[in-house]
Amino acid sequence: MNMLNEKPTGPRAKQKEATGRAVLEAAREEFERVGFEAANVRSIAQRAGVSAGTVLHHYGDKRDLLHAALFDDLERTLRKAVAAPEGETLDARLSGLTRSVFRYYQKRPQLSRTLLKESLFAEPPWAQRFSAQVAQVHAAIATWAVDAAKKGELRAEVDAALLGAAYFSFFYFALIAWAQGAHPAPVQMVEHLVAQHLAGLRPPPQSKPATQKRRRS
Repeated sequence: MNMLNEKPTGPRAKQKEATGRAVLEAAREEFERVGFEAANVRSIAQRAGVSAGTVLHHYGDKRDLLHAALFDDLERTLRKAVAAPEGETLDARLSGLTRSVFRYYQKRPQLSRTLLKESLFAEPPWAQRFSAQVAQVHAAIATWAVDAAKKGELRAEVDAALLGAAYFSFFYFALIAWAQGAHPAPVQMVEHLVAQHLAGLRPPPQSKPATQKRRRS
């Protein structure tokens, strides 16, 4: 057992963790309410019931606080979204992933627009952390694709990694369109694009042998 990877469980550690969660939730609410540029640490601290110094102690400056708030919230959402039940079809798994993640975005539209901008163009180390989240989801999709090929849903030679990349191209296209107000139904857009893409990756239908009909005498 690696004790270095275990979280402290003492009262002070639990209090610090609770304070951190309160600050992150207050930050999400403030960023959603007034946007990133207008938000300030003092308002976030007041909303969380702590001092501005406590906020800065936990998370540094406002941009680091934004990244922490986005990363933490999105991490939980993605972890749940890729935990698809065994036995589902690839179509159902991808649809479940799309709907779960878009529920997160649509819950806080203003924060989602900030997330889209900041996560895609974040500087290190946050750029690597957001990229790692995408890589984890991509790996899950590739695993689902391999499973689908084994079950005969896809052709055996389908490139699972490339399928995952195609999904992300559909997803981000719909996400940007929604964030810009150009498309009101992004989930349906992704599902239609995915269905059209998967249709070209299905194995050819097996022709049934012709049966001779017996003639009644």
